[in-house]
Parts: sequence; C-alpha cells; structure tokens
Amino acid sequence: MSMTDPMADMLTRIRNAGMAKHAKLDVPSSNVKVAVATALKDLGYIKNLKIISDNKQGILRIYLKYDANQLPVIHEIRRVSTPGRRVYVGKDEIPRVKNGLGASILSTSKGILDDAAARQAQVGGEVICTVW
Repeated sequence: MSMTDPMADMLTRIRNAGMAKHAKLDVPSSNVKVAVATALKDLGYIKNLKIISDNKQGILRIYLKYDANQLPVIHEIRRVSTPGRRVYVGKDEIPRVKNGLGASILSTSKGILDDAAARQAQVGGEVICTVW
C-alpha cells in the first residue's frame, strides 16, 4: 500500500485497534500526527500518547481509551480532507459533529485545533478529521 495519506492511515489504525480492543498502537510519527493525537487526548478520546525515537522519523504510540463496558471511546473517526480533496472551512462554517457530541479537528493558522477551540480563536482552516 502506498502511503499517499499518512493521516488516513493513522486514523484507520486507531479505528482497527479499537475494534480489536488493543490497549495501544504505533504509527510512524510526524508533527501533524502528534498534534492531532494531542488534540484527541485533550478531547478525552484517547488515554495518552508517547513519542518513541527510533533514529528515523520516530514512532507515535497511542494508548486507546475504553468505557466501563470495554467499548472504545472513539465510536467513529473519519478523514475529511484528503490529499486529493482538501476541505477548508471559514470560521463561521466549522462543522458540528453529532450536535456537538463529537469534534472535528482542524489545521488552522494557529495550529491544530478542535472545532471549539477554532471557533473561540475565530479561525477556520482545513478539516482534518471528525471524531465521536
């Protein structure tokens, strides 16, 4: 599989690891992936993350979170903007996910922000993914 979209690959791995009830998963690290994972952690969708150096690009280890019934906290994580189809929104068009139960993560001029933070900062940007 050619890695044309490393972000989609990371989201798929998170989704698959959750379905398989894994405690953690590793993805090749990048600044954007670390920023997105940090946003997921801040939103309470993952337990923790750790960057492991391997003398190459590094590995991003994501610790998944499960509820009391051992169901993954992430019900759905979906790529919105792709390399072939970039999705940009203005500050007034930031999508609400599941009436605010979920979140979208955007790449803005002020960095990677979740939808609430982007609204607060009054910036739009590229919608990387949605999660709930």
